Amino acid sequence: MVTDPSNFRRPSLFVGGDFSDANYAAIRAILLARRGFDLGMYKDRCIKRRIAARIRGLGYSDPLPYLDRLREDEAEVDLLLGALSIHVSQFFRNPSTFFSLERQVLPELIQRVRALGRSELRLWSAGCAGGEEAYSLALLMAELVPVGMRVAILGSDVSEGVLAQARQGLFPPARLTEVPPHLLDRYFRAEGGQYRLADEVRRTVTFQRHDLLAAGDYPPADLILCRNVLIYFSREEQELILARFAAALTPGGVLVLGRAETLLGDNRRIFQAEWPTERIYRCLPDGHG
Repeated sequence: MVTDPSNFRRPSLFVGGDFSDANYAAIRAILLARRGFDLGMYKDRCIKRRIAARIRGLGYSDPLPYLDRLREDEAEVDLLLGALSIHVSQFFRNPSTFFSLERQVLPELIQRVRALGRSELRLWSAGCAGGEEAYSLALLMAELVPVGMRVAILGSDVSEGVLAQARQGLFPPARLTEVPPHLLDRYFRAEGGQYRLADEVRRTVTFQRHDLLAAGDYPPADLILCRNVLIYFSREEQELILARFAAALTPGGVLVLGRAETLLGDNRRIFQAEWPTERIYRCLPDGHG
C-alpha cells in the first residue's frame, strides 16, 4: 500500500533556534576546553545560526550526534571554528585599508605624536585572532617609523588559545597572499611548509587577553583597529564598546572598523569619518577621555 503523501514528512532541518541551553553549553565547553576559546563574548543567536549551518552541512538533523563527533574529532573542532569565521584572518586583509593606513593615517599620526613631544606611538589591534592584523601593522611601521620613535603594538583577544598561536609568529602560506613581495622577502623565512616572521618585527607586538565587555579601562592608543568584531555583539554592546574606544584614544586618534560595521548612537557625534569607504574614523577632541 502506498503511503498517503499527506502523512509523509521529511526530517526537519536543524536550525539555530532549536538549540537547547544544555546542547549549546556543551558546544561552548568543548571549544573552551580544546582551544581556549570562549563563545561567551558573542551574540548567541548569531553563533547558533552558524553552528546550525555546520551541523546541517554534515547531514545531521539533531545536535546530539554532532556533539558526539565534536567530542571525538579534533579536526572538527578547528573546522567548526573556521565555520564560525571568528579566528579566520590574513595579513593585510582588505589591502586598500592598509594602503590608506600606510600612505595617510600612520604618517599623520607619527607627525601628531612628535608634535606633542611624545616618543612612542601606540597601536591596538582589538580582536586580533591569530595576530595577522597586529603583525601587518608592525610590518608597516618597520618601514615607516622614524629614528628616535618607539612603536608599541598591542594585539588583544578573548581567547588565550589564539594568542598563544599568534606569539609563535608562524603562518601558513594562505595567510600571506596579500603581503607585498618585498616585505615577504625581507621579514619572513620558510620553515616546514609555513613562514616564520622575523624576530625584529615580532618584538614590537605584545599579545594579551582582553575582554571588550569586561570592566576596567581600555588601554590608551593613538590608533585602534577593531575589524569584523563588533558584528558579534548586540547593538547596545556595540555602542558601549565604541564609547570606550573613544575614551581610550588620544586626542585626534583614529578608529578603524570592518567593512560591515558602522558607528551607532551617540558615537556618530564623537567620531568623524575621514575615509568612509575604509571605515576609518577620527575621534573628535571632545570624544576622548
